[in-house]
Amino acid sequence: MKTIKKDYEELLDRLKVLIKWCVFAIITGIIAGGAGLLFVYAMNFVTGFREENSWTRFLLPLCGILIVLMYRACGTEHDKGTNMVITAIRTDERIKLSTTPLIFISTILTHLAGGSAGREGAALQFGGSLGEAVGRFFRFDEKDRKIIIMCGMSAAFSAVFRTPLAAVIFPMEVVSVGIMYYAALVPCVIASVTAHLIALRLGVMPEKYAVFDIPGFNVHSAVIMVVLAVFCAVISIIFCELLHKSQLYFRVWFPNRILRITIFSIVLIALMYIFGTDYNGLGTDVIERSVNMGEVYYPAFLLKILFTVITLGAGFKGGEIVPSFFIGATFGCMAGNLLGFSPSLCAAAGMAGVFCGVTNSPMTSLFISFELFGMDGIMYYLIVVAVTYMLSGYYSLYKSQKIVYSKTEPTYVNQDTE
Repeated sequence: MKTIKKDYEELLDRLKVLIKWCVFAIITGIIAGGAGLLFVYAMNFVTGFREENSWTRFLLPLCGILIVLMYRACGTEHDKGTNMVITAIRTDERIKLSTTPLIFISTILTHLAGGSAGREGAALQFGGSLGEAVGRFFRFDEKDRKIIIMCGMSAAFSAVFRTPLAAVIFPMEVVSVGIMYYAALVPCVIASVTAHLIALRLGVMPEKYAVFDIPGFNVHSAVIMVVLAVFCAVISIIFCELLHKSQLYFRVWFPNRILRITIFSIVLIALMYIFGTDYNGLGTDVIERSVNMGEVYYPAFLLKILFTVITLGAGFKGGEIVPSFFIGATFGCMAGNLLGFSPSLCAAAGMAGVFCGVTNSPMTSLFISFELFGMDGIMYYLIVVAVTYMLSGYYSLYKSQKIVYSKTEPTYVNQDTE
């Protein structure tokens, strides 16, 4: 009887926890997901406006200066971006609520003028910030505060990318490589699904790519995927290194933030005149051509790296994940054309591979592949993601990310990323 009573009490305690997280995850999903959808509408508007008005490129210096002045006015000149959110989950560091309007507005300004950046950086930052605010309002303890931050990240990621499965896994996986924060599974699922349902209700449909010409899986095609993954790992390392080095050296060369962002704005405008505007903003139309049609300008992945490194190194705000999608898709498409092996499939696999290499998040990469491309090419995505994860080493977009367990052997390493 004592055992039955104890089991009953434990089940009752777990049910209480479930009810608690149902309530607070839904609240967070509504708040962070709503902010994410507002961000999506704003991004779509400024992107459309920029594409119809080529003169907006000349706003780059002004937008850059406004971004610097906004962060200076809020006392966050040394903002660490998404690294701040990752650190807050692993430590007691707090995320200011001011992060939400700052990253929201500054990312919109970056895209209005044509800076090459993503959108997930903003989503993760304002999602984490709003999650932290919910936890602070309801006086959560330190452990629950970390979970509610992950809920905010899941909700915002789900709303912005419309990939609810990947949105659940990414916050749990990205903080400490080799460890999954499963205590946050149910809360993140509820927050992500809540944001997803709100998006569907408002007519914001999930993104899908039409991968065509998927060959039958055999040894030959598996070898091609391994070769593609090797190059994806190399590109991932190069992209991470160039991003970090540019941010370091640009600060050394031009300590004055306003001067720095003004000079590199002029450089970006010049590059737009030389190479065109395909590399501005998100570049989703180029990604779609690569995956849906198997067509690509061969140096596109190199030019996207160049534009993104200069944009983010100069001090503009945004994310690095969508640029990594662009880089992976265009490189994969090029490789497929050169190898004579389904450029569309290689673009999709390359997109997943480079994303995995720069974030060290293989499970998220697989879920994103399934949600964006469907299940038909599952074996190809699996090989590329797995091999890229192993070969990309300890490099990462996020300096705050920890490699807890080795990628090549079951060994605890607890190493900082490079």
